[in-house]
Amino acid sequence: MTQRLSRRLARIKESAEAGMTTAEYAVGTLAACAFAAVLMLVVKSGPVKSALASVITAALGTGT
Repeated sequence: MTQRLSRRLARIKESAEAGMTTAEYAVGTLAACAFAAVLMLVVKSGPVKSALASVITAALGTGT
């Protein structure tokens, strides 16, 4: 009887944590999307855009 109860308790504990991995992936994906949105806003801003353009132009050697 005790073994049966302990096996059942173990199954209940396992099923209680079954969705944790999915929730962690969802939070991680949401954080990555938020970071990407902020990064896009920074990269599309005027000063950063011109700095990146000048770096690329200098690297290609077409702007001098």
